[in-house]
Amino acid sequence: MNRKLIAIDLDGTTLNNQSAISPFTKQVLQTAVASGHIVSIVTGRPYRISRQYYDELGLHSAMINFNGSLGHLPHHQWQHEYQYTIDRDIALDLLAHQSSLGIETIAAGNKTNVWANHASDGTIDFFPTILQPQQILNAQNLTTDPTALTLYFSEQHRDQLIHNITARYGDNIDMNVWGGRWPVLEVAHKGVEKATGLEFLAQTYHIDRNDIIAFGDEGNDHAMISYAGWGVAMANGIDDLKAIAQDVTPLDNDHDGLAHYLLDYLNLPVALAKAE
Repeated sequence: MNRKLIAIDLDGTTLNNQSAISPFTKQVLQTAVASGHIVSIVTGRPYRISRQYYDELGLHSAMINFNGSLGHLPHHQWQHEYQYTIDRDIALDLLAHQSSLGIETIAAGNKTNVWANHASDGTIDFFPTILQPQQILNAQNLTTDPTALTLYFSEQHRDQLIHNITARYGDNIDMNVWGGRWPVLEVAHKGVEKATGLEFLAQTYHIDRNDIIAFGDEGNDHAMISYAGWGVAMANGIDDLKAIAQDVTPLDNDHDGLAHYLLDYLNLPVALAKAE
């Protein structure tokens, strides 16, 4: 068997529109692992709100968070773990100008901590709903450089926000829009993207680039889909991603598109399809 590295995005890809992993998708991914393949989550989400999916799938592989800025082995102290950061002054400057930039919520985070300008109402699970006093985003609490900043903004301010942030900090940061149906903008270390994490995984597991299959749906998946030997865009993905992908799933994320594609691509047991 030619072992594959299967890189899976979460929102809009592995997760359905209820932000859940369907029983069928879970079964297919676990069967892929049992067949000797490596399944790794590569997501824009911070670890604190993606760990549950890693555990639900029963994975033991390395995981990539913050769109490539954090690579680690969950539940373990790991010598290969890496983390890129951005200057805390950028976070504090964005905080100071949040109103004029059209930012509604701003969160700074690393592997274990999160700080935000206010608690979320729970509509979007990318932001904390409860904040302790020490988690309020300010100069006193944010004493280290965060791994990434996550911004929730008014959709009508999207282009202007990206333009303004690029003008202010473009030499030091990169941005990705992700979050499925929610307008979420991530600010991260310059030059770091999902392909950074994917290359790290391939080197760690000694997988040839041609044996990587990656699934995604959004602009933040572009580099990963391009890097993979076989990049697959979801049926519900953006047109720009479909244009550069080797293939597109016939079904979307709300109809187990990833799972059905993998079932055929890896030639997994036919009995699995009948068990759906």
